[in-house]
Amino acid sequence: MRLHVIDGTFELFRAFYSKTPDHVTPDGLQAKATAGVIRSLLALLHDQREDVTHVAMAFDNPIESFRNELYGGYKTGAGIPAALRANFDPVEEAVAAVGVTVWRMDRWEADDALATAAARWADDVDQVRILTPDKDLGQCIRGDRVVTVDRIRKTVTDEAALLEKRGIRPASVADYLALVGDTADGIPGLPGWGAKSAATLLLEYETLDRIPDDAADWTVKVRGAEQLASVLREHRPDAELFRTLALLVTDVPLQESLDDLKWRGVPRSGFESWCEQFGLPSLIERPARWDEFD
Repeated sequence: MRLHVIDGTFELFRAFYSKTPDHVTPDGLQAKATAGVIRSLLALLHDQREDVTHVAMAFDNPIESFRNELYGGYKTGAGIPAALRANFDPVEEAVAAVGVTVWRMDRWEADDALATAAARWADDVDQVRILTPDKDLGQCIRGDRVVTVDRIRKTVTDEAALLEKRGIRPASVADYLALVGDTADGIPGLPGWGAKSAATLLLEYETLDRIPDDAADWTVKVRGAEQLASVLREHRPDAELFRTLALLVTDVPLQESLDDLKWRGVPRSGFESWCEQFGLPSLIERPARWDEFD
């Protein structure tokens, strides 16, 4: 039994900026993004290698969250094309029509929902697979029980792979992003701190709190140690704030039980109705498994 939790916002943006042809619904909605998400979701649900048994998809709707109250530079919905924003509600309705649970996040973010699901149900399933390329979800990895999956690059990252790729363990991911920054979320990081220096120190000390103020006390060698230590001393409050921004919430009040996330197949009547409404009758033949109770 596997639990797949999907970063729906990433999937929506990916579909919108893909090179697939535009699609306009009979009502005039530019719906290439929503159509792309559904095609991708159906492919996942019917992929025997993925063996989907329980699944949910989370969306940022709106983009802003409680983190914007903590830091003015955090990512916002500014600059999102109107044609993409117009798909925020319809894509949730479309995913539900496929029989997949939808988590709409407003105060929290989609990543928080994914992190909560991983924390809540990791011990109840054989594996939790978090479908996103976002670096911050690396903090949820647990051995090979909780992994992240990048469908674009076709890679699966468990704890050993994270250590090999980034030189850190899951407990250090938020601290790592605080030091080096995360442009996708508007986290600038600290001046002069790069991936190699941050990873070396965090592998030794695990969290930025444990990194000594004086480079002379560091037990590992890092190029430009004195300057890095000086920056960290001066900007510790900033680093702690950035870590708070990067640290995912694992107690979002999701209402569903694990059994509620069981995928029983595509509900035929609801999906056929959605296909007609969206002007995509060709997709009606796409599902390989229907919900026998629908």
